[in-house]
Amino acid sequence: MIVHFILSGETLESISEEIQLENPKYLKEYHNQRCAREDYIHDRLVPRKKLLIPGIKEINEYNNRNDAPFKALKLNPALVFNPENLDMKYFVEIIESAEREGENIGRNFITYTAHIKWIGKDGDHHIFELSKTNFFNMDGSKMADLARECMNFIYPMLIYTNLQGEVMKIEVLDEILNDFNDKKEKLFDLFPDKYAGIYIEEFEFIVRDKELFDRRMKEDSFIKAYFAAIRNKFINGKSFFYQTIGEENLSVHIQQTVSNDQYSDEIVLFQGLNSLEKDISYSGNYSLYTENSVINKVEIDYFISRYSVENKTKIIIKHLS
Repeated sequence: MIVHFILSGETLESISEEIQLENPKYLKEYHNQRCAREDYIHDRLVPRKKLLIPGIKEINEYNNRNDAPFKALKLNPALVFNPENLDMKYFVEIIESAEREGENIGRNFITYTAHIKWIGKDGDHHIFELSKTNFFNMDGSKMADLARECMNFIYPMLIYTNLQGEVMKIEVLDEILNDFNDKKEKLFDLFPDKYAGIYIEEFEFIVRDKELFDRRMKEDSFIKAYFAAIRNKFINGKSFFYQTIGEENLSVHIQQTVSNDQYSDEIVLFQGLNSLEKDISYSGNYSLYTENSVINKVEIDYFISRYSVENKTKIIIKHLS
């Protein structure tokens, strides 16, 4: 037994986590069975009062009961990905802003429709076709129009995932590559100036280089969000995966939990950073259909501060019924 004097802000949960006691109710039970009357715990801990803490042997005995709230079956779901015959459209909205010393120095707002279609399975890979239509870009610049038209020529693209739905490889269809010279001439006709020509030539170089195309497409905001490793195994109410965010593709370690154990047709996953980062914040909510773990809705917010510039991004993906 250890005698601990309660500090301001401490809770049964925080102390239990520190001593690796899985179910906080046993900390209260252990203390109340042994404490003086004036130290009895009713609802919450009182700073400066004594708290009797069990030793390692008692902690192990309590943990062996295996009844901690976070071990509940519904808080540790097996998210089995069954995308067979998937043919869904999503509304995608991306809002980006940048500030320096409180002053707005940039903002963009993009919307489009993403069409995901499952076309087969190859061993331990699912194969999907992805197309995007109905683009709107607040930027409205000529280069934004050129970028949109270039991408329109390479849809649908193939996306290979593992059995959990995490993107493994992205390819251009062979027939699109075979017709690319004709498509390129149409782009030159639509955008005849010199700088557009340079962009088109660079775009072709990327499309024809399989490794480069795969790497660039994996940086796409929708693809990263939709094909993230969200279906990793849950242990003790938590699941973890790595994701990249921002133009610099910063790698962050994300922890996710089930937001409510009263779900039936849909399960909602709440995401945050596994550890605090000084210049980065991240929060996400994924709503999945329980019957197949296919995404219904996604909402992601993240913040990155670099060189006195604060960049904020919001990504929303909604299934169009």
